Amino acid sequence: MAEYSNVSQQTVNPGESVVFTNSPVPCNRGLVRHRDDTGSFLLTGYVPSSFGCSCNRSNSANYLVDFGANIGIPEGGTVGAISVAIAIDGTTLPASTMEVTPAAVDQFFNVSRAINAPIYRGCCQTVTVRNTSDQPILVENANIIFSRPDLAVTR
Repeated sequence: MAEYSNVSQQTVNPGESVVFTNSPVPCNRGLVRHRDDTGSFLLTGYVPSSFGCSCNRSNSANYLVDFGANIGIPEGGTVGAISVAIAIDGTTLPASTMEVTPAAVDQFFNVSRAINAPIYRGCCQTVTVRNTSDQPILVENANIIFSRPDLAVTR
C-alpha cells in the first residue's frame, strides 16, 4: 500500500492534474513511483511468479486506486457543476468522475472514488487525478491510496 497527500489548498486548471506534495506512506517496493509536487504516479505491472502453479498467470497487475478530496469553486469562478476524475495514461475513466454543484464560490464538497486499475504485466502506466471541469477549481485535503490486494501478506 502507498499513500500520497496534499492538505494545502491548490487551484487546478481545466485538464490539469491535482498535485500531491507529501508521501506519508511511500511505496518502498518500486510498484508506485511518484515525485513530490507533481500529480503523476507511475504504476508498474509487476506480477509475481506462480512458483509452478498455473493458477496465478494473470496478464495484469490489479491496483485499487482510492482518491478523496474537498473541491470547490474559487473566487471569481462561475457557480455550476465541477468535477474531477481519475485518468490512466491520459485517458479519463468515465466511471471515476466525481461531480458536485456548489451553490456559491468557496463552498466545498467532499468527493471520493475507488476504482480498479489493471496495469498490463511488464508495463508501466501513469495515473493522475484530473480537473474535468470547464473552469479552474479549488482542491484541498487531497489524498490518494494505491493498494494491491493480490500482494497482501497473510499469515
